[in-house]
Amino acid sequence: MNDNLGGVPVLITYCPLCFSGVVFSREVGVKVLTFGNTSALYQSDLVMYDKQTGSYWFQVGGEAVVGPLSGSRLSLLPSTTITWGEWRRLFPDSKVLTGVEQTPDIFGDSRYGRGLSAGFQDRINNGQFVFPVDENKLDDRLQNGEIVLTVEIGDAVTVFPLGLIGDGVANHHVGGTPVAVFARSDDRASAAFSRELDGRNLTFEFQENGQQFVDLETGSVWDALGRATSGQLAGAELEQLNTRRSFWFSVAIAFPDVEVYLP
Repeated sequence: MNDNLGGVPVLITYCPLCFSGVVFSREVGVKVLTFGNTSALYQSDLVMYDKQTGSYWFQVGGEAVVGPLSGSRLSLLPSTTITWGEWRRLFPDSKVLTGVEQTPDIFGDSRYGRGLSAGFQDRINNGQFVFPVDENKLDDRLQNGEIVLTVEIGDAVTVFPLGLIGDGVANHHVGGTPVAVFARSDDRASAAFSRELDGRNLTFEFQENGQQFVDLETGSVWDALGRATSGQLAGAELEQLNTRRSFWFSVAIAFPDVEVYLP
């Protein structure tokens, strides 16, 4: 989906084969590109094309692999993956894109609201890919179908396995930046934030009894979007970081030297 949000030309992408939702800037150099779907696949991942140069782009990595822009990478943008129910609770009056003029229901529940099909993740874990994947590019540090959140700060890229974090927070550093990954085992939240706020570093945890994210320094309560909703820091917002969410195998192919966080 090509759009403009807050004056930024954005590209919102999704590939069901990699369970990958990634948001990029459409600006490459001095150009603003417009993207489409080639209907081709690379390593069992969506291949996009830009209408300005005809270059082909690998979705998870955001890298041009064919054409005049080969070797270029799209700039990653912050994004959050949460359930529709959680989003509606946070933004009850928000609008929802369900389609475009030619296909008004293309993003409807019947196509994108069902999540993973039964057994699909297990087949990916066992190397039974729907379309060809170069086995030499796979990485056994995690299972192929582990759902991960990749945090990217400058040249530093770290993968956080969401299934291992469960209902919790990963307090870590990426490229020297103190990072907090908020996760829920029911997919109600997955996002990453800087732990730096007003000159100090915060440490976060998920409290089971209150079903909420809390910082240990002040006891303030935070929502899935990194906003303090009560406590000493009420009204404060954490800086959201650039992330991509997908199966592990696709990230391992795009970033073979990626660091893996293990709790």
